[in-house]
Amino acid sequence: MNINRVVLTGNLTRDPELRSTGGGLSVCKLGIAVNTRRKNGSTGDWEEKPNFFRVTVFGRQAESCHQYLKKGRPVAIDGRLEWSSYEQEGQKRESIDIIADSVQFLGSREDAGSGNGFSSSVRATESDVPIDTADFEPAPVGGGTSDEDIPF
Repeated sequence: MNINRVVLTGNLTRDPELRSTGGGLSVCKLGIAVNTRRKNGSTGDWEEKPNFFRVTVFGRQAESCHQYLKKGRPVAIDGRLEWSSYEQEGQKRESIDIIADSVQFLGSREDAGSGNGFSSSVRATESDVPIDTADFEPAPVGGGTSDEDIPF
């Protein structure tokens, strides 16, 4: 059995673009930027490197994305990768896109464009993602654990 699953959180790089197929199915195109931290080999400093992804959303969810999202808004994407090929100006091109099964709107509408979609002013009622405060409790500090107890 093969698994093709992608989960990302990032910020929209542009406003969503909504179109319809000939059969009336809504299709929304999103651009997502996801930062990765990497250590600069020459300076030793940690640097943020953005990765850019194209995301396609279908149906009612596509309409919601177009209506409520805008450039800069943080989102969580759960979907799959899809490879395609096409020809542009006589050259064969290839592309890997993300087909979203679900899009969760993070932060609030006011967070879009601020560059800080995860600000402390975000309340749980403003997000589609429930907050479980247990995730933020400190891990217990205990003795008796040695490197031999770690399973890897």
